[in-house]
Amino acid sequence: MNKPIIDDELWKRIEPLLPQPKPRREKYPGRKPVPDRAALSGILFVLRTGLRWRDLPAEMGCGSGVTCWRRLHDWQEAGVWDRLHELLLAELRAAGQIDLSRVIVDSSSVRAIGAGPKTGPNPVDRGRPGSKHHVATDANGVPLSIILTGANRNDITQLLPLVEAIPPIRGIRGRALKKPQVLYADRGYDSNVHRQKLRDRGIQPVLARRRSEHGSGLGKYRWVVERTHAWFHNFHRLRVRYERLARIHEAFLKFAACLICWSALKRSVQPF
Repeated sequence: MNKPIIDDELWKRIEPLLPQPKPRREKYPGRKPVPDRAALSGILFVLRTGLRWRDLPAEMGCGSGVTCWRRLHDWQEAGVWDRLHELLLAELRAAGQIDLSRVIVDSSSVRAIGAGPKTGPNPVDRGRPGSKHHVATDANGVPLSIILTGANRNDITQLLPLVEAIPPIRGIRGRALKKPQVLYADRGYDSNVHRQKLRDRGIQPVLARRRSEHGSGLGKYRWVVERTHAWFHNFHRLRVRYERLARIHEAFLKFAACLICWSALKRSVQPF
């Protein structure tokens, strides 16, 4: 079995962000905890393959599925993935790979197995329980922010939250980037009220209007967010939501966003 190995350079960025483990008792210390890097390999294996936690192979040396689940939960609570995402965005900007001349937003629905927070009847899946991944990307398709909601939430309700969730992007001297110049979205985001709110923030809205003819030309700008959704769905655990606890699915989403950013960063530094 090929073990999922965390890239050494990526691990150097992750390790300082992890919370310090609790000190072990001097008397009856118990079994040594699974190393963080081994647990992270187990989390990555589940994210990539969609395997159930309880089926995580013991021979991988990643600990049990329960151990990996707890680490993922604890690291999400500690804000590890948010800080890693900001770090990688800063490195991408330093490499000239962030383009905030325009931001594109879109959503993707996934089926949810069972109920739980941030699920709802999916109108495009015969009312079965589902969730939505709302994503904002830069002009290159780099994920800038991602929000999880129930599948019955209208896209327009998450337009401004997605913009507000874009972190300050540093990486070079001077003011951090945060506000896009132009925002593109499809007909699901058609709202004059939200157009005005974007203008009030200094952002030019380019939102397709309902009942307008196809062929508006926005597709040549919006296709990058569709590709980003495809990148997210390359992680099999994100194709269907199995987690009842929303925090765990959000942790997978944010970890996947970090991995997408890391892949973009590696491509930017590869020699020709």
